[in-house]
Amino acid sequence: MNYDSLIEIYYVVRNNKLRTALTAFSVAWGIFILIVLLGAGHGLRNGAQDQFKSDATNTIWVDGGKTSMAYNGYQPGRQIKLTNEDMDLILKKVKGIDKKSGTAQGNISKIMRYGNQKATFTVRSGNSDHDYLESLKVTEGRFLNDNDMAQYRKVCVIGQPVKEALFKGENPLGKYIDVGGIAFQVVGSFYDPGRGDMDRIYIPVTTSQKVFNGQNYLDVIWLSTGDLPVEIGSAMAEEIRSLLAARHSFNPLDRAAVGAYNNKENFERIMKMLSGIRIFIWIIGIGTIIAGVVGVSNILMISVKERTKEIGIRKALGANPFSIVSLILQESLIITALSGYTGMLLGVVVLELFKKYVPASDFFKNPEVDFKVAITATVVLIFAGLLAGFFPAVRAASINPVEALKDEV
Repeated sequence: MNYDSLIEIYYVVRNNKLRTALTAFSVAWGIFILIVLLGAGHGLRNGAQDQFKSDATNTIWVDGGKTSMAYNGYQPGRQIKLTNEDMDLILKKVKGIDKKSGTAQGNISKIMRYGNQKATFTVRSGNSDHDYLESLKVTEGRFLNDNDMAQYRKVCVIGQPVKEALFKGENPLGKYIDVGGIAFQVVGSFYDPGRGDMDRIYIPVTTSQKVFNGQNYLDVIWLSTGDLPVEIGSAMAEEIRSLLAARHSFNPLDRAAVGAYNNKENFERIMKMLSGIRIFIWIIGIGTIIAGVVGVSNILMISVKERTKEIGIRKALGANPFSIVSLILQESLIITALSGYTGMLLGVVVLELFKKYVPASDFFKNPEVDFKVAITATVVLIFAGLLAGFFPAVRAASINPVEALKDEV
């Protein structure tokens, strides 16, 4: 592309400013929409992954509920409460369980005191495997162990906010905090990426059962399936439901009586759904880009028709078909390249502004688009622009000089 060609293209564009601007806008809008939609899809995926990141994805959650069907003389509406014996039965009968834990009393808000400091945080009970199941990382000391469970020890592992609020920079290990009137010794602190999962302390589930309600009830049983495929994990969940149905005398088909959820199945289902959304986004974006490219082709067709006499004169003076084709393709390349790059740049700017000024939510986080994807989409757009200019260029190259001059007389 030489200087004379650029000057000529400039005058062609200047003489058709509105038409060229509208065509360029349609191309820029197409790539802009694609970039923004891809970024939004990525934000949804980040939000979903963040939700599951706070817990191990290869887990089965079992919780009690209320029966919704009559069974063996029992009326619907009966409360099913899980117990330590239920967990023992599951661990004995169901093969393939890797880690296990149980929570009692769910999340209890308690006023906690250390010295002159006090604050309200959540008490969560669990077993020695609970750190794995919650995907938390111990940053100081240790997590709960089997001896804590067996001996009903009053020990706790605290989150970073608890440490900062109560200890003000002091080393918490070995210190005692008052939790609702009961002294617990701090044996460790932890970090958890899950939203809201840091504002809590963990205590042994056996201790929680003994000091807070005096019974052996469990709110939730957590079980890890290791590296087993999702199909086997789902089968294990159904096996657990059948075991508990027999033990508590409720209909095995009664999904409301006991919940047994395969978290990995839910995770894969959501990821597949988001992958489908991503494909749909590509279809919409590519369709919008194609509409812009067709616009480029149409405007060049009109341009060729308007410049029939000019092209005829060029050919009469000895211009070869390649020079005519090259000129039209260069015009197409400039329009698509500049408008495509502008659309890509604006799309990235919008995503960056969104990340900066719109707070992340539980289901939408860090909308962004891969730089390689953005560049690839722009390059494909430019190539499509060249294809769009090919047919008008071939038409221009096929113009007969004599007929062209007659046409304009």
